[in-house]
Parts: sequence; structure tokens; C-alpha cells
Amino acid sequence: MNNKSLNNIFKGDKVIWMIFFLLCMISIVEVYSASSSLSYKSGVYWSPLLKHLATLIIGWFILVVVMNIKVRFFKLATPFLIMISLLMLALLPFIGGETNGASRWMSVGGLQFQPSELGKATLILCIAQILSAMQTKNGADKKAFKYILGVSAIFITPIVFENLSTAMLISATVVFMMYVGLVPLKQIGKLLGVVATLLVIALSMVLLVGKEEQTTSSKQNLTEQSIRIENQPEEEKSAAEKIFHRADTWKARILKFVNNEKVAPKDYDLDKDGQVGHANIAIASSNVIGKGPGNSTERDFLSQAFSDFIYAIIIEEMGILGAFFVASLYIVLLFRVARIANRCENSFPAFLAMGIGFLLVTQALFNMAVAVGLAPVTGQPLPLISKGGTSTIINCVYIGALLSISRFAKRRESELVTADKEEE
Repeated sequence: MNNKSLNNIFKGDKVIWMIFFLLCMISIVEVYSASSSLSYKSGVYWSPLLKHLATLIIGWFILVVVMNIKVRFFKLATPFLIMISLLMLALLPFIGGETNGASRWMSVGGLQFQPSELGKATLILCIAQILSAMQTKNGADKKAFKYILGVSAIFITPIVFENLSTAMLISATVVFMMYVGLVPLKQIGKLLGVVATLLVIALSMVLLVGKEEQTTSSKQNLTEQSIRIENQPEEEKSAAEKIFHRADTWKARILKFVNNEKVAPKDYDLDKDGQVGHANIAIASSNVIGKGPGNSTERDFLSQAFSDFIYAIIIEEMGILGAFFVASLYIVLLFRVARIANRCENSFPAFLAMGIGFLLVTQALFNMAVAVGLAPVTGQPLPLISKGGTSTIINCVYIGALLSISRFAKRRESELVTADKEEE
């Protein structure tokens, strides 16, 4: 097969294609290795891997479709995405399925998905359009700040009480996009001050409203609390309990993270802190070089080994070098996205690319930080590696959008001259 045929197959930026395939290959190997608990429950050894492969195949197909859509058509899809995502987010508390006391999933026609994933993508599209439409010679118009805040509040507010970590990642992405979109630093500074104040107030409310864990098993405790709150008559619940209904979970995670009390290994309660404990054991037992793919032992004890804590399994099996290689793929992705954005002549594709790149890489780094104990436990998967449904497909859409931008976005004149010289 000649180079021309390869170019026809792998359209768009080749580096992004390479990163995407490497992450998918790592995902297939590690999800297969880390899904022993799912295999045991289903009774079919290959079932988790086949389901994950089916999701990846669907994601690859959608990626190719999105990759062949010209960038200007993304704008036309935005109004429809806004209506769909806001409707889903509004209905989620009433018809959503619960995970650890939070309504995060919605089922339609037997398919489960997270409306927050669609909301993230839609919000990035909206902000990219606002910033591009309100650019002046001296940066973004001051009014753009108000429009961005209004749109962000509409999308983030329904998410924050059900999925706090996702809301925080979206908020960080919004601030980053305002920064690269040349929104006045004075406005961004005031926003960060207000956000910091609100975070302190919210943290105080969580610590006041949240209940201390009393049982030996945190999972059992959370279940009992959820049943108690669910069975409690609605009129007897305080306003704080209605708003901060996940305060018990948040408080437990915060207190565990800030607790620096030294505990001897023999006194560590793996029933109470199983996820963190087994993740630490997986990392410590890697012996730098790792045990080799498929040889993890902690996967049988780590409840979210195939999702939230898959990075700990990667370290256990691939060692420090393997973990560094995975982390470097995301960093290279961000730098490559920055290069693509820099050569765009129009601002919309540039802002869209930077928003997508920042969101993917920030989520990945946050997942890694949780796995190694540098951040409180959350439910954020590792993009394109963790086993997932909605998140995997949406991440494929993100990669497709980046490839579309690298293909169809109009380049600066200087970039066109450089490209012509490289082809010669």
C-alpha cells in the first residue's frame, strides 16, 4: 500500500491518529485484564472485552463520520444539541439511574448514557462560537464574558449536584477557553475570586451537612444512608438535605484525602478504604518494571479496576515506564492540538480544538492523580482507555472533531507556505 492510499484512509493529523490508536490498543489490553470481576459476575470470560470492543467499534465509526464533516457544519448542529442536552439534564433527576446515590445515567431503548457527557461537548461548542463571534482587534468583547457565564450556568448547574467532579472539569475548561479566547484578565480574575469564595462556602456546607462514616464498610454505609434519605418523607427533609443529598459521599472522600495520619499496614482497613488501599498495593507491587500485561493481582479486589482506577492497574502491569508512556500520550495530544489551533486562520476552529484538547487531557491527568493518591476519589474515567459507554463514544467524537479541524479549517498563509515546502 503506497503513501497516497494511506493518506486517503487516515485523513487529518497523523499524530492524533497515532495517539488515538495507541490509546485504544492499551485500552483493549488493560480492560481485558482488569475486568476479571465482571467476567466472574457474568459467567462469560470474554463478555466484558467483547462489549468494550463493540463500544470502540461504534466509536471509531462515529469518529470517521465526524472527521468528514466540515467545521462550519458544527455550528449548525449546536442549536439542536443545546435543546437535546438541556432536556436530558432536566429530566435526569426524575428518570435517571443512580450510581452511589447520584442520578447520572439515563436509559433509552435499552441503551444507557450520561447526559453530562453530551452537555460537556455542547458547552464547548457554544463557548467557541461566542468567543469567535465576539473577537475584536484587542481580544474578546467585554460582553462575551456575560454570555459565557450565562450559558455555562445553564449547563453546569444541573450537573454540579449529581456529578461534582464533572462540573469542576467543565468549569476549568470554560476558564481556560476564556483565557485563550482573550477575555479580559480582569474579568477572569474577578470570576476566579467569586468561584473561590463559593467553593469555600460549598465545602463548609458539605462538612456541616454530611454525616460521618460509622460502619466498617463505606459502601454499606452509603447504601444505608441513601435508603434512609430515600424513605424519609420529602416534607421532613431540610433544604440543605435536598440540595446536598450527596454530602455524605463528598465529605467522606474529602476527609479521607486530607487525613495524613500514618497507619501501619497491619492496621489498615481494606474493607473501609478498599479502592484507595488496593490501588496503592497495585502501584507498590509493580516493582518499577511491572508484572506484565494480564498479570495484575489487585484487579480482583479493586471494584473499579476497569474504569476509575485503571491507571493503577496499568502501573502494576506496565511499570513506571509504561505509566509515563501513557501519561505522555495525553501531553503530546495537547501540544499537537495547540499546534493545530495555532495554524487556523479562523478563531472558531482554534477555540474549539483548544477546548476539546484541554478537557481530554485535564480529565486524564485528574484520573491519574486519583489513582496515585494525589486527588480525592471521583468517578472520572481515563479517556479512551477506561471501559465505558457514553464517555468512550463522546471521546471518539472529540477526536473526530480534532481531525476535522486539522483537515478542513482554513490555514494561515504562513502555514500554507510551510506545508507546500514540506510536500516538495
